[in-house]
Amino acid sequence: MPTSPSPTARAALHSRQPRPWCLPVTDAPSLSDLGIADPTTELFWKACLERRLIIQKCRSCASHQFYPRPFCLSCESDALEWVEAKGKGTVYSLTTVRIPVIEALEPPYVLALVELDEGPRLLTNIDDGPARIGDRVTLAWRERGGLPPLPIFRPAGS
Repeated sequence: MPTSPSPTARAALHSRQPRPWCLPVTDAPSLSDLGIADPTTELFWKACLERRLIIQKCRSCASHQFYPRPFCLSCESDALEWVEAKGKGTVYSLTTVRIPVIEALEPPYVLALVELDEGPRLLTNIDDGPARIGDRVTLAWRERGGLPPLPIFRPAGS
């Protein structure tokens, strides 16, 4: 029969602080007023309030990444900084959603994976016209009434 950890081991377990990306789901979000549940994304959403799209860049290997994470996906360094994206990209993949999924989006709408000029891919919507794989797109914003606006994209010519 397995035994419980010793009192010393139990005390050591409870004295360690969890890493910020390992917080229990019962912890209160730091930006609950904005609907943000993950402290790693806090600066991203604050930048969205200013209509700025920011992504992470690793100071060790210079790679860019999105969505926000506490470490670099390329080299596992935690030396990350936020940089402003140019707001331009290329449609990597897309689909047209024709069946209602959420009330906020009336079908049909285009759901796309946009490869930013900096490299990372962003799952987003394409507004104002048809789009095809390989099309160039530019950043726009969708207002959400009380929540930070969402970065979306439009065909570069519109």
